[in-house]
Amino acid sequence: MKRLFLICAAVFMALVAFPTVLSAQNDVEATTLIKKGDKAPNFTVEMVDGSKITLADLKGKVVVVNFWATWCPPCRQELKVVQKQLIDRFKGQDFVFLPISRGEKKATVEAFRKQNSYTFPMGLDPQQAIYKKYASNYIPRNFVVGKDGKVIYVSVGYTPEEFGEMVETIAKALK
Repeated sequence: MKRLFLICAAVFMALVAFPTVLSAQNDVEATTLIKKGDKAPNFTVEMVDGSKITLADLKGKVVVVNFWATWCPPCRQELKVVQKQLIDRFKGQDFVFLPISRGEKKATVEAFRKQNSYTFPMGLDPQQAIYKKYASNYIPRNFVVGKDGKVIYVSVGYTPEEFGEMVETIAKALK
């Protein structure tokens, strides 16, 4: 009898949790405005050093448009692996990692960069104008833009497995 109760309790809990998982997945999808296969919306982003980068000028390269924030734990985890797994790995190839801080001031991003000894360029989107072309909620987000300007990979959140999938997508796109 006790075993039957435990099985019923486990089934009940799974049924209660399943709609929550589905709801979260649906919410992530609903807040993703640009999907795989879409043309990446163009933008010009001001970088921390004051220079500007326009996405359309990067056509012919594989570009990772990465939205993040200094206060976001998964963003921080992801940024820790970027130098070795993306920038160093694809150095000398037609590849650009373009991290854009969502909703933060230049001073905040500069302090974060210095604190973490990051040397790669970082963009600023204090009003979230660029971000809102791509999504309406959740970070980190990665949009891998192929050489033709179309999105070839989209991710939300950070896990080593997902990041590995993105790296493989980039590698294939660069061949």
